[in-house]
Amino acid sequence: MRLVTGIAEVGDGEELPYNVVLKIQKKWNRYGDPDSWRREYDLYASDLDEVFTDAFRWPKCYHAEINNDNTQIWMEYVEGVSGLDMTVEMYEHAAEELGRFQGRIYVEKYVVLQSLSNLSEVDLVKKTYLHYKTWKEVYDYIRYDNCEIPKHICNMLIDVDDNSDEIWLRIEKLPIVFCHRDFWITNIFCIDKKIRLIDWDTTGWGYMGEDIASLIADETEIDYMVECYHKCIPAYYKGFSEYADISHISDNCVRELILVMFGYRLIEGYKYAQSPDEKELHLNTLQKIYDMGL
Repeated sequence: MRLVTGIAEVGDGEELPYNVVLKIQKKWNRYGDPDSWRREYDLYASDLDEVFTDAFRWPKCYHAEINNDNTQIWMEYVEGVSGLDMTVEMYEHAAEELGRFQGRIYVEKYVVLQSLSNLSEVDLVKKTYLHYKTWKEVYDYIRYDNCEIPKHICNMLIDVDDNSDEIWLRIEKLPIVFCHRDFWITNIFCIDKKIRLIDWDTTGWGYMGEDIASLIADETEIDYMVECYHKCIPAYYKGFSEYADISHISDNCVRELILVMFGYRLIEGYKYAQSPDEKELHLNTLQKIYDMGL
């Protein structure tokens, strides 16, 4: 990803400055999703742009091409508040706008969405969780008596494993929606109450709440996590319900989604951390997820 700047000549010799982002993606293999490396190119080449509104959209694409094993996308430069500079109110607003976006698509069933061939599968999160469970480096680690991670956190994850069949039955009762699947703070830009969302390479069909789980737990400001959990879920459901009747949903499963999406990933991060500060960050994140259940 690079920012390209310059001066463009327009009619009558007039010159205008420009900022354009060039994103180059080389082929690589994501577990369970081998074509994700080219997905953003495929989506920009489709008519997906018609499903967005000015309140919630991706950056405009000026030019896209694919050459053998890499893609190049020239897109709009987006400037706004992102990452750890986001406030709780911005998290909440992003959740509500995401709800509106997914709710509208869920009801209106755009034809373009039915024609897209390169989307991640509905059960991608489940497959990734089950794959982590087979990795003894993390699965066995939280079960060792001498594990450095506090026992209550280990037990939180072990309980998920012990009850995973029941948890997935509950999750799979949720509506299937069009998910970004990388809805975390560095991909979200807040601009005067408008949301711009980048990096669509994991996009596909998934269960309602997957993206909110990412917003709450994926490298969110630690001090905001529990507050975001309590504020972003109602905001998301509020936005979604503007288009669809979801009053029958009494179990949003967001904390369970957080645990299956990020539990073992955080254990991996803790175990292989390169510094004490990094280790502490992963442990504190796990503690916050535990606190959400209190």
